[in-house]
Amino acid sequence: MRRRPRLARVVGLTAGMAIAAGSLMVVPASGAPNLAKYYNQKVNWAACEAGTPPPGWPKDEWEKEWAGLDCATIVVPMNYQKPSDGDLSIAISRRKAADPDRRQGVLLLNPGGPGGDGLTMPNGMAEQKIAGPFDLIGFDPRGVGRSTPLQCEIPEQKWEGDTRPTDDQFAQIFADAEAREKACEAAGGGIRKYVSTANTARDMDVIRGVLGEKKINYLGFSYGTYLGAVYGSLFPGKLNRSVLDAAMHPDWLWYEQAQQISVSAKENYEALATWLAERDSRYHFGKTLAEVTATMEALRKKLVAKPVPWPIPGQGSSDVDGIFLDLILGGSGYRPFWDLAAELLGLVRDAANAPDSKRALSSDAGKALKLVYGNAKETYQGVFETVSCEVPWSKDPKTYEKQMRIFREKYPYGPGAITAGPTNCTFAKWKPQEKAVELKRKGYPVGLVIGAEYDPATQYDGSPALASALNNNLVSVKDEGSHGQYGRNPCATQKIDDYLINGILPGSRSTCDGAPRPDVPADGTAGASAANRSTGSLADRAAALVAQSKSAWRH
Repeated sequence: MRRRPRLARVVGLTAGMAIAAGSLMVVPASGAPNLAKYYNQKVNWAACEAGTPPPGWPKDEWEKEWAGLDCATIVVPMNYQKPSDGDLSIAISRRKAADPDRRQGVLLLNPGGPGGDGLTMPNGMAEQKIAGPFDLIGFDPRGVGRSTPLQCEIPEQKWEGDTRPTDDQFAQIFADAEAREKACEAAGGGIRKYVSTANTARDMDVIRGVLGEKKINYLGFSYGTYLGAVYGSLFPGKLNRSVLDAAMHPDWLWYEQAQQISVSAKENYEALATWLAERDSRYHFGKTLAEVTATMEALRKKLVAKPVPWPIPGQGSSDVDGIFLDLILGGSGYRPFWDLAAELLGLVRDAANAPDSKRALSSDAGKALKLVYGNAKETYQGVFETVSCEVPWSKDPKTYEKQMRIFREKYPYGPGAITAGPTNCTFAKWKPQEKAVELKRKGYPVGLVIGAEYDPATQYDGSPALASALNNNLVSVKDEGSHGQYGRNPCATQKIDDYLINGILPGSRSTCDGAPRPDVPADGTAGASAANRSTGSLADRAAALVAQSKSAWRH
């Protein structure tokens, strides 16, 4: 039996510039380090080499990710306050403007994280309108991918992870979190305290400088929204148009941000369960939210006592246990998934109630579950475990114990109570190089913040909060349940394109409709009794929905 992967941890000196004789020249501010050699370095572009594909990624598909991209490596100071401490390399990529006659400069892209690699992002945007007038620039932030890497050793973990840990498990949760910090400390070397949001923003400005651009335009997702806000706060004169999609809350760094993932999961579960209750004659989970919840809790108890075998074609098998049920219930936010989720949950229920000889999911259902819910990556670069420590974390065990007790009762879906537990940052002995940057927008144009209701990763409240903090315009996507709207939601995408390409702002507060819910009539409505069951392979339907759910930045 292949073990199901344990739950992933959830949770992401300015030099003055003068233009002379058509070239960029760096003039250090009084008392500031001289960064001229970094800003004035030459970029040597060459066709990107795809290299060895990640495990499980077909070679031809991997090579397509890099086709048409140029790559280069630049150098930045490890410590901007003292450049003589040493240098780091930053890998950058470029997809030239498809319409060079209308070129409007560069659009720097960031996928989020912290720790997201962004070199192939420009190709993910190739079919979007922004690919016409902009050189699309991707980069691997310091510590990530093909830039100077920051690694953590993989510690021995004794706790398998549970969405609803018992009090008896708390001690092991703390021990494992401390072990993760020691493993990061052992492998982090001297660069760890210099891997931060502020220093990544400074690297972005070096990228701007070496590209010969007076200003950049910016499109960032998830943690990339906070990174973009920090860049604008540090370099307001160097930022033109900016879009912050799936915004982080400026006041939730970082423990609160992690907790909100489980809050969002509970909100998404209740929306799904209410929809199921309205269709009890079809799915048979209960006629009210309370009844559906009781059904799911009873199913969870059965799965805890005896998991359902889960065949995964080509990968052996695993189990659908109580923890995985919580992940399904909290991870079904994207509305078009709901009818498939309901059918898969029904199959899990039927298998849990079947005799041992029939107590397993079909290969088709197993593949569908894997496509929709089982794509967590098992990687371990240490950027998240470092950047998320850039603000102080409580050292008091009772704080985490109290919150885990609350979350296992009130917010058990998705990752559940683990978002309220300690992380490696609880045990970090090193101190960040500087305090978090105060966010403000003064000196660069009004930008856009995009937020989706029921966003499963950056809870929606973060978007209006960041828009208010920066005095930016806000686009809200109603009843959506997905993370990142550019290239996914047509209405939001059009507003972003109008702004980035033509400089046309939408209203200060505007809305778009989210992806439609499945066309399954509710009980008691016209057509409910005559509604047909969905046909076709579950796996094929899952693959189509997954493809539909991807936004441009998740290419």
